[in-house]
Amino acid sequence: MTQRPGEVTPLSGSTRTASGVSPTGDRHQAGTDPRRRRRRRPRPPHPAGLAMGTLFAVVAMTPSLLPRDWLYQGLVSGISGALGYGVGVALARVLRFVPAWRRLVSAARGRVPPALAPHLLPVLGLLAAVAVVVMLVVGARWQRAMTAAIGMPPPSTLDWLRAGPLLVLIAAAFVLAARGVWWVSRHLDALLEQRLRWPHAVASVVATVLVLGGVVLVNDVLLQRALGAADAAFAARNDRDHPGVERPSAAERSGAPGSLVAWASLGREGRRFVAGGPSTDDLRTAAPDAAPTTPVRVYVGIENADTPRERADLAVEELERTGAFERQVLLLVTTTGSGWVNEAAVEPLELMYAGDTAAVATQYSYLPSWLSFLFDRARVSEESQALATAVEAHLARLPADERPLLLAYGESLGSYGSETAFPSLADIRARTDGVLWVGPPDANAVWHALVERRDPGTPAVAPVYASGLLVRFAGDAAQITTPTTPWDQPRALYLQHADDPVVWWSPDVVLSAPDRLREQPADTDRPAMRWFPVVTFWQLTFDLLNAKSVPDGYGHNYDGLVLDGWVGVVPPDGWTAADTARVRAVLAE
Repeated sequence: MTQRPGEVTPLSGSTRTASGVSPTGDRHQAGTDPRRRRRRRPRPPHPAGLAMGTLFAVVAMTPSLLPRDWLYQGLVSGISGALGYGVGVALARVLRFVPAWRRLVSAARGRVPPALAPHLLPVLGLLAAVAVVVMLVVGARWQRAMTAAIGMPPPSTLDWLRAGPLLVLIAAAFVLAARGVWWVSRHLDALLEQRLRWPHAVASVVATVLVLGGVVLVNDVLLQRALGAADAAFAARNDRDHPGVERPSAAERSGAPGSLVAWASLGREGRRFVAGGPSTDDLRTAAPDAAPTTPVRVYVGIENADTPRERADLAVEELERTGAFERQVLLLVTTTGSGWVNEAAVEPLELMYAGDTAAVATQYSYLPSWLSFLFDRARVSEESQALATAVEAHLARLPADERPLLLAYGESLGSYGSETAFPSLADIRARTDGVLWVGPPDANAVWHALVERRDPGTPAVAPVYASGLLVRFAGDAAQITTPTTPWDQPRALYLQHADDPVVWWSPDVVLSAPDRLREQPADTDRPAMRWFPVVTFWQLTFDLLNAKSVPDGYGHNYDGLVLDGWVGVVPPDGWTAADTARVRAVLAE
């Protein structure tokens, strides 16, 4: 066969030139290219990724708001290390396009003896391992100081070292998953270039968008299925009672004979709420000068009606049936996700008023509070607003001098939902006779605005707004009465601990330091938390999971402070410190 001018003759049936490139310049068919064969082997860790990942992992071992065990430490350091690895790799690739950086790297490589070059990565890995072990030992010491300050058992250094292998496994899993996504993106890029003959830049962008879109879609589908499975699981749990819960016989309780809502339909938390409450002897002991009355407790479960409006209307009918509008105090309780009502929030008020109270709550979800907060936050707002609107509409039809005091209460997610029913401080004061919100999340709009506009010189952990005239913030009993100015009625009070991650967690912490972490800590017995980009967010996220595992008075545990909160917000006429002590003694029993 005659060879045409300029044509390259194939050698041994190969369609490639001596350089390994096909006549068309296509490298994607390099099935025999030795470089392609080498790439099939697992790639070693990227030096920049390993260095930055180690830095992120050890920084995550610094103290956060609450003590944590080795398991939580392994999780937070593993996730932080994986993110640091990605940051390191991305930074190294960006710097390759900076001429000054390329010259610096080239000069550094020129000074490394050829015999040492293959050993640099193993040495870097050894240094990383040493840094992790050293920081784990130091971290165990920090954790012992933190647990000692709040009366918890201290961890041992040997236990704490178990976080090391765990964090390596978690970081490796995330890095390998990211590499898998990158592998798919590269091969899709190559396919678009070969088959469709797209320009490399266009193919790369399209491949990246398609892969990332696929990852988001898969995650969304998996998330929806996981939430559906969780909802089904917790719905089944909703039918199982807490130990010792029995159907009440008093007409003042939902689910009792004559109630408009069936006992079985109230749900697990609703049945516990209406079955509880102080006894007549407790009421008499707490308020010896008043005739005790059985407190009204009304509850409407998610199975009693289909919509928030229907549940709210049913709750008002139950309040009418039980005579709740004739009581001295009417409390609107916004539940957490599963319908839970904290007994420690309602019973102190009942004891203070000798049972001349009514409390009403409705259920809007089966999910626990943290799941509802992250993925289903709108439902708590709709539920709280519907209940407040229905109750206020009924009260408006009553003579002004015959209406009970209208109070609002919510804890954690419940405080978020309750606050959305009263979207400003002026609205709170115009429509209620007092509110008590406990452990408010950063997402609470009114709380956030008040803290941002606090009086100059007051800290975020204990802010003072307008000299404490209208609203107050407290982490202990003394802070409720600390401002020397009068506290006008109606009163609003937020209970918030300086170490409650529910209060201080926010997505903004990823890239900016909150005021809370820029302030000098008030508790000098514990190592102070410092802010680091990205890492602090994950520390606070895992503190959220740990928020209830610390003693009362710390983290997200406020039970011992709620009585003082109600005494501050709405004390009965002539209330004294001796009265508070008497109620506290009853609660302690």
